[in-house]
Amino acid sequence: MKTHQMALIGVGATGSVLAAALLSKYPDTIIIGRSPGWIDDVGDKGITISGAISYAVPVKNYLSQIGKLQNADPGLIFLCTKTFHLADILQELERVYVPGTKIIATQNGLGIEDLIIDKFGPDAVLRMSLNFGAALKGPGQANTAFFNPPNHLGGFTQKNRELGAQIANMFSDCGLGTEYVDNIRLSIWKKMIMKCTMASICAVTDKTIKDALQHPPTREIADACFQEALAVAQAMGYDLGEGFLEQALDYLQKVGIHKDSMCVDVANQQPTEIDFLGAKIVEYARAREVSTPFYLAMTNLVKSIESNYLEK
Repeated sequence: MKTHQMALIGVGATGSVLAAALLSKYPDTIIIGRSPGWIDDVGDKGITISGAISYAVPVKNYLSQIGKLQNADPGLIFLCTKTFHLADILQELERVYVPGTKIIATQNGLGIEDLIIDKFGPDAVLRMSLNFGAALKGPGQANTAFFNPPNHLGGFTQKNRELGAQIANMFSDCGLGTEYVDNIRLSIWKKMIMKCTMASICAVTDKTIKDALQHPPTREIADACFQEALAVAQAMGYDLGEGFLEQALDYLQKVGIHKDSMCVDVANQQPTEIDFLGAKIVEYARAREVSTPFYLAMTNLVKSIESNYLEK
């Protein structure tokens, strides 16, 4: 693979894991966060990842502003921020973007790639669907509850197929098993049906994913939401395959011993990612005249909880 200067934006839980993986083999990778003091807090320890995935790597290049990428000319830029920061991040990237640079979105959510494609074109964009769960313990410190490889990575034009396969192999070589897929949107939907359903339920009830599935009242809501999301996926032309729901529920029972990240956002009185999760399902459903009353209710409940602290 051609050697690219790489930059990674966002050092929350997911970003810390991906940054540590890249830094383990590519120490010149540029890490970009929002806090000028982040590198001081991390200090000589660098980034430490524990649990199902383990890394301990130093950080050589850290920037606190995207604008400082102006002279770095990265060939690959990985976006790892929360989705509610995405619009601002893309606006900042427009000022430093160089034609030919590839932007790889790693966030959870539906429709993320469409916003980036609108700004930079389909040839500029790739997307990852990650199959690990991580929680931030402090600056540069994250714990991973599970990793069910492989992650999936894909592009939106045939032109990026070879490069995408090379990036997937690069992550695998860094210890984070990843495969290139030709239909990354399908991979995203397979994961996001689970995420979109359980995030809202967990955020409203403050339960772990496993507890929400085992508690009859919340399980009834989850079952209804799954059926609505499957109907939307079908209306959009995505065939998730026979037995998908049973496989998804089995997967969630095994990995769901932790609270969804939306619970953490609500607990910390931060914006949630609901606009790219449940609300996106509702948006797609309305455009195709698919009824999603349970999704609408859960989405509006999360938005109402948010309003209690965001609109003060």
